[in-house]
Amino acid sequence: MSTFSTLGVRKDFVKSLNEIGIKEPTQIQEIAIPILLNSATDLIGLAQTGTGKTAAFGLPLLQKIDASNPEIQALILAPTRELVQQIQKQLFKFTKYCDTKIFSEGVYGGEKIDKQIAALKRTTHIVVATPGRLLDLIERKDINIKNISTLVLDEADEMLSMGFKEDINRILKFTSGTRNTWLFSATMPEEIKKLIKTYMAVDAPRVEVNKESLVNANITHQYITTTIKDKVNLLEKLLDSRAKDRGIIFCRTKAGTQNLATALKDKGFSVEALEGDMQQKERDKVMRAFKNGSLQVLISTDVSARGIDVNNLAFVIHHQLPDQIDYYTHRSGRTARAGKTGVSLAFIIPGEIQKIHELRKVLGIQFKEVFI
Repeated sequence: MSTFSTLGVRKDFVKSLNEIGIKEPTQIQEIAIPILLNSATDLIGLAQTGTGKTAAFGLPLLQKIDASNPEIQALILAPTRELVQQIQKQLFKFTKYCDTKIFSEGVYGGEKIDKQIAALKRTTHIVVATPGRLLDLIERKDINIKNISTLVLDEADEMLSMGFKEDINRILKFTSGTRNTWLFSATMPEEIKKLIKTYMAVDAPRVEVNKESLVNANITHQYITTTIKDKVNLLEKLLDSRAKDRGIIFCRTKAGTQNLATALKDKGFSVEALEGDMQQKERDKVMRAFKNGSLQVLISTDVSARGIDVNNLAFVIHHQLPDQIDYYTHRSGRTARAGKTGVSLAFIIPGEIQKIHELRKVLGIQFKEVFI
């Protein structure tokens, strides 16, 4: 069994990992860390969220930083503000016992740009950013990423499906020095393949986690046949039976999210909606409550749930199945993280059973029909 030390991770980082309870490397860490530490290379990582990706790229990245050089040496791009903040927090924890300080700065929308510009004037070795805000800073000449040696694209498929394709292409052109690109994605749609072909080395190693299983093996997949009219009653019964558990309910539309949240709140359930029209302040407030456990259930659209990484979620409920198969993977991957088990339950109305067969075939997962 590998340890972080045998993978080549420095003692000071191992000490920090032990302190935060990360004792044994996950599959992706075991494969990716030695490759990234021992060679200057591009890398393609196929892995779901919750598999330990941040440490898989974060530890080699930190180990490659020259703390005596005050320049920006690495850039990590992520789809959402939440994910940027989370990555930055992890990097900070990893460096607790370093003799020399490694500084990372997070830049994202929803916060005053002047504050971020002022922060970037201090020594910054690593920038963690959302694509839109980073481009603003580049165009204002308030950041220089020309000399970075490493670029990490985290949740690349999410960034593209959120409409950041043009932004990413422009950013990649700005960093066209001798950088290495480490790309991590849960799925491999055509757009990602194009990106790899254009910007990455032909012989870039590929790391695939659970090759045989596109979806986390610790998730139990279930479906319930119901009618549109009965969905709220069914949810009430389910939430009553899982009064101590936390989870996410996915809806297809913003309006659906709000209506469902209102209906369940009126019945006395601890739920809040998360959708695209919310002010950042409101979104942060809901996320804080959900993360600290004072809120039991989050009701969200696919887009709004991006970048959410909350441990110990027992279930995911699909109020409606998503239009795209990739989205089912992203949704269900919110539960059963860090070795835990979880349930992904889909509400289907008569005529939708075909969608279940399709998910079963494409993702190679077994569904069980349940009755309440």
